[in-house]
Amino acid sequence: MLRHTTDESKIAGDIMNKKSPEPIVIKKYANRRLYNTDTSSYVTLEDLCDMVKEGAEFIVYDAKSGEDLTRSVLQQIIFEQESAGGTMLPTNFLRSVIGMYDNSLKDFVPHYLESSMQHFQKHQEKMREMLSSSPIGGFSQMTSQFEEISKQNMELFTKAFSMFTPFTAAAEANKKK
Repeated sequence: MLRHTTDESKIAGDIMNKKSPEPIVIKKYANRRLYNTDTSSYVTLEDLCDMVKEGAEFIVYDAKSGEDLTRSVLQQIIFEQESAGGTMLPTNFLRSVIGMYDNSLKDFVPHYLESSMQHFQKHQEKMREMLSSSPIGGFSQMTSQFEEISKQNMELFTKAFSMFTPFTAAAEANKKK
């Protein structure tokens, strides 16, 4: 479970206010402690979670081998968030992701998901405005917005996929006629 200490909270807050072009280097030691080289202090997973939410860039390296552990630490943060009741990833989505590991498109999926998330983040403020203006009408508008984003994402996916399989693009064009 994520733990947070007062000193570490203050340090994480100081880091989040710093906007540097270089990512902050975090070293992970064998005892599983995380050390922020920028502030010369230990941090927790919750501190790193807060840093992500504030937009701070960091890279996590194994202190001994120098191996980049950023992905696994981010995955651990997601696992902790999901375990603490912040379930944001639907079960069917998780099943789909697992199923894609053996799929011939597995190299394309990360780019698609990243693009979809960027598109979603662009429209996130509009959705917040809709929800705050009218709880009942806002939900209806938000559902429409989600449907539109999903439609746009599918079009993006189809276009990108057709670049890899030109015969699919021709078949789609014939279907629309």
